[in-house]
Amino acid sequence: MHQFTSLFLGFLMASVIVRLWLSQRQMTHINKHKNEVPVAFADKIKLSDHQKAARYSCSKLHVSRFTLAWDTIWLLIWTLGGGLNVLDLWWAELGLSPLQQGIGVIISLTVIASLLGMPFSLYSTFVVEEKFGFNQTTAKTWVIDLLKASTLMAIIGIPLIAVILWLMNQAGSLWWLYAWLVWTGFTLLMIWAYPTFIAPWFNQFSPLDDESLRSRIDNLLQRCGFHSEGVFVVDGSKRSAHGNAYFTGFGKNKRIVFYDTLLETLSEAEVEAVLAHELGHFKRHHIKKSLLLSISMTLAGFALLAWLMGSNWFYSALGVDTASTHNALILFMLVMPVFAYFISPLFSALSRKHEFEADEFAHSNSDYRALISALVNLYRDNASTLTPDPLHSMFYDSHPPASIRIDHLKTVAGE
Repeated sequence: MHQFTSLFLGFLMASVIVRLWLSQRQMTHINKHKNEVPVAFADKIKLSDHQKAARYSCSKLHVSRFTLAWDTIWLLIWTLGGGLNVLDLWWAELGLSPLQQGIGVIISLTVIASLLGMPFSLYSTFVVEEKFGFNQTTAKTWVIDLLKASTLMAIIGIPLIAVILWLMNQAGSLWWLYAWLVWTGFTLLMIWAYPTFIAPWFNQFSPLDDESLRSRIDNLLQRCGFHSEGVFVVDGSKRSAHGNAYFTGFGKNKRIVFYDTLLETLSEAEVEAVLAHELGHFKRHHIKKSLLLSISMTLAGFALLAWLMGSNWFYSALGVDTASTHNALILFMLVMPVFAYFISPLFSALSRKHEFEADEFAHSNSDYRALISALVNLYRDNASTLTPDPLHSMFYDSHPPASIRIDHLKTVAGE
């Protein structure tokens, strides 16, 4: 067995064990505390809602375990099991150019992987989300969304794949730098285009028509020195009962978006506080920092891929007989998440730091008590657990646990 094969299997086994261990810790911790609402929330969240959140969280954990097992099996089939090698040889028999063969292999692998993961997506949407009263998606909407996403992937994804593979084949030893520049340009273009050209293909966006709330939001935006294309309400209730709010786009194409489900459950003061929190991410440059971090990691990834692409052992150690640019790219995308899993707590920690900073900004520009009230309502309405396991939270949670986040807000406010 090649040394890299052993390394890959070792990291894969370790990541699976850690994932299952963390999943069990989370489930045990949630069930241990499900019969008593944490003191900080006792007067705000009913025991029945707390227990619903526990059942919902555990149901999602059960699905994630089956998904993990399924994905791990297919990762081994595609790599050491020779699945990618068989697919590549089949396309090679068609006598296409290297570029056409590479595009064909990548597209067919993507389609097969999507089909293999579809049962879990369907179960999560139409069983788990339905069971807990969150699913609003009909079978017709689900199919239409799938067709739209597939069409969008074909229109945008195929040309991008073609350009990257062409650069890998034709651009010489510095192809990875040119490919990175193309990817960075594509990323910025998508961020700019998403709110105007892509998102409306899936959802309806309408200007906020509540004059009182709109006036309150405009005052907040003026105080914070924030300018956007507008404040919009999206028909999130078409697919889910979960509520959310977000910023999208950049430059003059920025938009503030509220889910209609969110506006139905929060007061004006709470909506203002939630928006102040989101503005905090912008004013503290979290979006730029995250984008720069992502772009930097992509550059490192392309450089690493360039080195691996020239090493024959990289292919043979992962079950592929023929060295090629497209096989290198596919193998890299398949196996790198296995190795990157163990640094995920670093990114989660950075995200939680940003959330604390955004909360501090919200405290400075709105009523922090309204933000606390909004957070409690969101935790309740989205059935988010109030008692996550600390280690599980460290690995996966992009937001601080409810009690820690609210305690931090109170400390900042001097309570």
